[in-house]
Amino acid sequence: MTLPAPGTPAPDFELVTDSYEKFRLSDHLGHPVVLYFYPQDDTEGCTLENIEFTDQMPEFRRLGAVVVGISPDTVEKHCSFRDKYNLGVILAADPERKAIEAYGIWQLKKLWGVEYMGVKRITVLIAPDGRVAEVFHATRIKGHAEKVLAATRALVAEAGAPPAKPRRSKA
Repeated sequence: MTLPAPGTPAPDFELVTDSYEKFRLSDHLGHPVVLYFYPQDDTEGCTLENIEFTDQMPEFRRLGAVVVGISPDTVEKHCSFRDKYNLGVILAADPERKAIEAYGIWQLKKLWGVEYMGVKRITVLIAPDGRVAEVFHATRIKGHAEKVLAATRALVAEAGAPPAKPRRSKA
């Protein structure tokens, strides 16, 4: 599967979150949604990325945006990670790689000359109409959340309507 292109419908999915609720993308039509895919809880880069998105959450909420971090970790591992770092984002567990593969995030990676399959650090901004607005390859973690926030601001300004408060997924 390849990454969805801007302007195409965002693949729908349903995953369980760190609050043990189901998150279904299609339940959030009418709101911008930020899906940031990351490899693993409690590693240096992933921790920094999650903390940066948490720090930006007040502004994302003001914009009416829903922000979800997705990794192949379990719900229990997400809960431990969330509590350890006081994270304020929704963390969705995808151990079966349903969303990860639907978005083309499971890719060949290379580390110290060794190639292996894994989760690429990619963020997808979804417009309120359910279409992919932008895809970000997180080549530098520091500042990535701010870059996504700027794009979300532009998306909301382009839509012209005041953002409504996003609703949480139902269990």
